[in-house]
Amino acid sequence: MEPDRLDQPRPTQVTVAPAPAPVLPWLLFAGTLALAVWALWRAFGPQDLGDPLATSLVAFEKQNRLTVFSAELAPVVASDDERLLGLLKSRQVAVIPARVDYTLDLSKVTRERLAWNDAADELTVTLPPLTVSRPNLDEARAQYLREGVWITSTAQDKLTRDNTRLAEQQAVQQAANPVLFDMARGAAREAVRQNLVIPLQVAGYGAVKVTVRFDGEPVAAN
Repeated sequence: MEPDRLDQPRPTQVTVAPAPAPVLPWLLFAGTLALAVWALWRAFGPQDLGDPLATSLVAFEKQNRLTVFSAELAPVVASDDERLLGLLKSRQVAVIPARVDYTLDLSKVTRERLAWNDAADELTVTLPPLTVSRPNLDEARAQYLREGVWITSTAQDKLTRDNTRLAEQQAVQQAANPVLFDMARGAAREAVRQNLVIPLQVAGYGAVKVTVRFDGEPVAAN
């Protein structure tokens, strides 16, 4: 026999003949316990799949501005210069490569731009307009053709500055070409679709359909 612990009094042993326990109080207790467990589960237990719109917005949090398309342009421009009352005339033709980026401001994609169709497991995203960056001129690869009997260094510098300005203006005009914009929008739709499908699948939504459109575009009929 193990020795009695000093900090615990030895319990008094009383033998009582067991009596049959009533069933109804135990059923009530079990029901109450089940309700309490259910309430705790609802309050603190694992949640369901959650809000697909919130899941989609989280996918955008780390990308404020997304470059979806870049275009390489080749503006061809020309400038003229006259000096000494028109006695010295010079002309410079330049081909200056330029690049423009089409970007999407994801910070503008708020909850109001998302719509979830629970029956079809479809997310519709309405994007803001694309933004075209300022042309990045690559003057290191520029090609120049100069005409004139005598072209001073001052005149040459002016011709180069003028052509740079004209090339930037022409690149902006070329970047607004509808064909380029359509290509950029297509790339944006695909990029956004890929950025949303995977997080939604990981969150447990399965084969989700993501439809991406821009402001002003009609909603595709199901």
